[in-house]
Amino acid sequence: MNAPPAQQRRLLDLAALDTVIRQSEHARSHPAQADRVRELIAQRQELTRELTLRQGVRDDLKAELGRIESDVAVVDARRERDQERLAAATSPKDAQGLESELVSLARRKSDLEDAQLEVMERLETAEAAVTEQEDLLAAVNEEGARLSAEAKAAVADATARLEQAGRDRAAVASELPADLLAAYDRAAERSAGAALLLRQTCEGCRMVLSGTDLNAVRQAAADAVVLCPECGCILVRTEESGL
Repeated sequence: MNAPPAQQRRLLDLAALDTVIRQSEHARSHPAQADRVRELIAQRQELTRELTLRQGVRDDLKAELGRIESDVAVVDARRERDQERLAAATSPKDAQGLESELVSLARRKSDLEDAQLEVMERLETAEAAVTEQEDLLAAVNEEGARLSAEAKAAVADATARLEQAGRDRAAVASELPADLLAAYDRAAERSAGAALLLRQTCEGCRMVLSGTDLNAVRQAAADAVVLCPECGCILVRTEESGL
């Protein structure tokens, strides 16, 4: 196959655009933030589970504290009633019974207050644990939101570059003869498609051509379409090819 050197050089533009297209497609489907976002999603699920457990412990302690406070209120009410009855008692036996009950109520209140203090201390620890977990979850959510926004912007940018490169490629391809474009497309299925031969080196595969291969390229006509013997891309020759 033959094609004017200028058309063959145009293949380099096509190859460059195809590289942009491949890179943009990859960037659009695999934004750099994606792996970290997936990690954060898994981390958020684990943090949420732990937060639920800690909230359960805290809520149980609140309920327990509420029961104790209710019991204290009952004891206080009974003490107040017994004290009123004791003040009005005329029977020594009744007075003795009320005094004994008041002693028992005082012990009961002391026990309840000790239990109340213990639960309050445990509740304070549980509240701190919940707050700690909420802070961790908030940090993960904040990072996830930031990275998701960055990924969305990156996808939009990659999409714009992909669309522009697609339009540019169509414009370049329209300038090339069908047979040359077909040869390039076939070569691009397994290689860079087209690459510069620079100082006896194929820029597509970075391999230095052997003496025999170089001689074959030297002997080829200027408009002959020659392929790299290593990677099969179309070799574009210039004054810098070292022939």
